[in-house]
Parts: sequence; structure tokens; C-alpha cells
Amino acid sequence: MNNQPFNEDQKQYLQGYFAGLQQSGDAPPFAGVTAAGALTARPAEASGGNLAAPASDAAEPSELYGTPYKNLSKEEKIKLAENPLDMWNRMVAMAEKDEFAEGEDIFRFKFHGLFNCKPNQDGYMLRCRMPGCCITAAQMDTLADIAETHGGGYAHVTTRGNIQIREIQPRGTIPTLLSLADAGLTSKGSGGDNIRNITCSPLSGVDPRELMDCRPFARAMHHYILNTREFYGLPRKFNIAFDGGGQITIMADTNDIGFFIVEVPEGQDLPAGLYARVEVGGVAGHGHFAKDLGILIRPEQMVAFAAAILRVFVREGNRANRKRARLVYCVEAMSHAAFLEAVKNEIDFDVPDASAALTLPRGPIDRFGHIGFHPQKQEDQHYVGVAMLVGRMSIPQMRAVADIARKYGSGDLRFTVWQNVILTGIKTEDKAAVQAALEAIEYRVETSCATAGLTACTGNTGCKLSQTDTKETAAEIARHLDAALKLRDPLNIVLTGCPNACAQHVCADIGLLGIKTKRDGESIEAYNISVGGGVGAEQGLARDFAKAVPRDEVPPLIERMLRVYGREAQEDESFLAYARRVEPDIFRNLVEALEV
Repeated sequence: MNNQPFNEDQKQYLQGYFAGLQQSGDAPPFAGVTAAGALTARPAEASGGNLAAPASDAAEPSELYGTPYKNLSKEEKIKLAENPLDMWNRMVAMAEKDEFAEGEDIFRFKFHGLFNCKPNQDGYMLRCRMPGCCITAAQMDTLADIAETHGGGYAHVTTRGNIQIREIQPRGTIPTLLSLADAGLTSKGSGGDNIRNITCSPLSGVDPRELMDCRPFARAMHHYILNTREFYGLPRKFNIAFDGGGQITIMADTNDIGFFIVEVPEGQDLPAGLYARVEVGGVAGHGHFAKDLGILIRPEQMVAFAAAILRVFVREGNRANRKRARLVYCVEAMSHAAFLEAVKNEIDFDVPDASAALTLPRGPIDRFGHIGFHPQKQEDQHYVGVAMLVGRMSIPQMRAVADIARKYGSGDLRFTVWQNVILTGIKTEDKAAVQAALEAIEYRVETSCATAGLTACTGNTGCKLSQTDTKETAAEIARHLDAALKLRDPLNIVLTGCPNACAQHVCADIGLLGIKTKRDGESIEAYNISVGGGVGAEQGLARDFAKAVPRDEVPPLIERMLRVYGREAQEDESFLAYARRVEPDIFRNLVEALEV
């Protein structure tokens, strides 16, 4: 029997968990199904089983959720021919033979978090699920072991706050999945037409300004998905985020569902307290931010309400046209009112109409509060955000960060949508030692304004859709800007290699979309550049600034852009504000006329 006392990580988690229960009426943040088939936020009343996709004995069913079989997309037909969750024996056989998935199985393997990256890269990419973007130091050790034993000797932090390991050969797939399971991790459903990594603020439980620790809800959502067959094989991929109302945002308004914890003051129609505002339909790469449903629900109802939205999406989503298969298009096709009514029909609790004006305004946002040392809500404790250039981690860095978290912190690692890591529970007396230990592995806590918000998707070294090497271009930008100038304020620069916009470049101060162009008759890497994007209180899509800029010309062009901004900006005007105040063609003319 283990009689050891709780470590700081466990204490903080339990503190946040029970605080969340107290704030939400003592109900656990789980969901269930009643005997009548309705989703409930009161698990004790749940008696129905998990629903599965409609069964059919026919080799080719006549329809799927009302879509004739002949009109289904290729991917829907693949899922009907063989459910990807039912191919374990064949996966084991392929691993034994050291054979890559081919044909339709390439798509099915994504349901297990394994992506065949040929011809861009030799091997599979593994995407690990990490509820709330948080893992323990011991789990980080396991990921380092996998990357060293079966992968290419490195890992990447993604723009959904989880970790990818690359260059896994077929024979290493099953040992990798078993190692994940042994460590309490999984990759199931992290790719394909499934619900991706559930995100919440990486500062949950330690943020002095947060309204609620959302980790229990992210964790409950994670496990509900994993154990509900109904929610595999959606019309398209799906993102869910929980925002606890703290000092940093997590781009929740770019998700299919974004929950925002808000406070209702005394004197309103609703009882005073904490509620969740719900936004749906975010797909920034398609030019859509999530829109408010105009309701407030109790926090303990969030998981059940998300399940109700998913159930409607499963039934009503577009299964013929992949380009119109995301949730936003389902809402548009049904109408906002009809969609909300359909969701209400799936739950056993009332959802009152409410205006955002009922809630207290959110506190100030620290756009780069995820970098450097900051005080926690716990006395004499700090968290530190570690700057990692576009999220790449070597094996020694992975092991060292885990050791630092164990020795000096709470023992957990929190990854962010900006591709860096945060360590919590650091005592004031240990700050200098932590900084020295991080610098010893070439990680900085005092980073330049140019690299603090520098983010890039995988790029063409590992993704067959990408047109450019985004990560190396990002490194070139960082090196150039650090040597050329000193910025007054942190800057958000985001690179994505294809129109799918996994890195959300249209929401950045400066966004770069990779393309191919011609120079001297040869095809070369280039970028379309946009400016003035933002999320949350600064929400807005970036505007086009320049087209088809050759890759080698991008760093000096961005330097000139920033020099013009420094010269022309009004007092205390941010780059974002300047880029929105000045028309792009005027800004571009000033840049072209600048002599450096």
C-alpha cells in the first residue's frame, strides 16, 4: 500500500477539482444517457448505454444519416466498409511484417493516431492525446523513450497543445501504442474524423485571475469521448476548448465548440455565480470564428451539452462534401435557431436564453503570459513558460524538462497552443536554479519579442499537404529578426504550409501561408503574407499584405515591415492596432519605399 503523501501536482489537481465541484453545485463534470436516450449532466440518473453508428447487414447500406450511399464521400465509404476501431488484429499483423498501411488503411490508421507520412518522411507520425494539454513528468519520460526507441529521436509540440513523435517504423507501432497505454496515455481518435485533443488553459489551477479550473472538465470530456463509440467517425474532425476566464486565452473561438467561464453578478434574472457561455462553429482556416449560442449553462453541464452538440452533428453533418463537413456548415444549413433547438432536444436539463451583457467583463489578457516567470495563485509559487522554437524537443531536452518539473516544480508539464511548455509549482528560492537548468538545455525563459509568439505547422518535411518547410522558415525569421532589431512589444508570427491552416495563420499579427511560385523558370517555396489577425477580444481575420514572396525574401521583408511600424506607429500602438488602422496597400507602399 502506498502511504506516501500527495505531491504538489496531485494537491493542485484535487484542489482545482473540488473547487470546480463546489462552484458548479457539487455535481461531477461528467455526462450520461438516461433510459429515454437523453443526455444528462447527472450521471447517477444515467441508465442507457453508449450509442453506436447505425448498424447495417448490407454490404452497401442504402444511406447513412439520410445521405444516399452513392453520394457519400470516399472517407465515409471507407468507414462503412470497415470500422477503423475494429482493425487491431490487422494492425498487429502489419507490425509483425513491418508493413506500412496502404490504400484505405492509411485513413483508418489515423483513428489510432498513426499517420503515414510517406513520401515526405519515412515512417509514421504518432499524435498523443493529452487532456487539458497536461502530462506528468513520468509520462514525458515515456514519450522520450518512444521517440528514442521507435521514433526519429525528437518530438514536436502541436498547435493543440499535445505532442507528436515522428519517423516510427511499422514494427514500432504496436509497441508504441502499448507503451502509451502503460503510461496512462492514448492516441486513439487523435486523427481522422474524430474529436481532437481537448484543450483548456495551460494555467488552469494556478492562474491568479481564473474564474474556474477547467482541467476536470477537459479530463471528463476526454474520457467520455474515448468511451463513447457514438462519437468516433464524425462527418469531419472536431475541436473542443474550455476557457476558465484567466489571464491568457487559448484561441477557444477558433474551435468547433468553445466553452467560456463567466460570472453573473447579483441582481440578474439568473442566480449569481459562475456559468459557461457557449460558442460554436470556429474554423479560422475557413474564415469562421465560433459564434455565441446566446445561452448560459452551469459548468457541470458542459460535457453533456457538448455531447448533445456532437450528437446533432453526427446526425445532421454533411457526409457527401468534405469541404462542407465541419460543424459551422451544419449550423448554417439548419439555421442557428433550429440547431440550438435540436441540441436542446437531446438533453434533460433546461438551457435559459441569456445575453452576454448579463456577465461581468473579463479581466485583462496577457498575450504572452505563457512565456517567462509569473506568480501563481498559490503562495510563494511561480510558473515558468519555456520558449521553444516552433515546438521541437530533442530527447535530452524532453528528459531534462521532466527532471526539472520533478525536482523543482509540481511534477507536471503543460503544453500550449503556441508550441511551448509551462512548468508550475516553482518556489521563489528555486527560480534561478530552474532558469539555469533550462538554459543548460538551450531553452530560454526570457525570449525575444520576435520568437515569443512564433508558431509553425509541421511543414513539408513531415506533411504531404504542406507546400513549404515552415519550421525551418520560422527559424530563419527568428535568427534574422533577433540579429536585426529589438522590438518594443511581443509579436505573434504564424506559419502554415497549406490552406487547411492548422497553425491558424489568419489569426496572427503576421501570418504566412506557404505556396509554390516560379523564379527563373523553377518552382520555389514562397509565402502569402497577411497582417492584423487576432482572437478573443482582438478577434478578426488577417488582411492580405503580400503575395508569393520567395522564402529567402521573407525574413528581410518582415524586418522592413517592423521598421515601418516602429517609425509610423502612434504612441503605445501595438502592431496589431497599427496593421488594422492602416490599409494594407498603404502599409506595403511604405515598406517598399523604406531604405534599410
